[in-house]
Amino acid sequence: MPNKPETLFVLGYMLLPLLALLSAIVGLTMILGGNKIIGAIVIVVVTQLFAFGAVYALRKRKSALLEESRGE
Repeated sequence: MPNKPETLFVLGYMLLPLLALLSAIVGLTMILGGNKIIGAIVIVVVTQLFAFGAVYALRKRKSALLEESRGE
């Protein structure tokens, strides 16, 4: 994962939450369509991976910004 705060901002606040929302919609559509087990797996596993990835990116961004401010 990159260390630039700008890239981590895009990942943490835009890309990964959007992918989590889209995977939750896909999982819900699968459940309503009849694929209950696979839809539940998509909601529980894939959506949570994207959500935790966003949290990780935001924490890494915060530490990168603190490191930049200490260096100046």
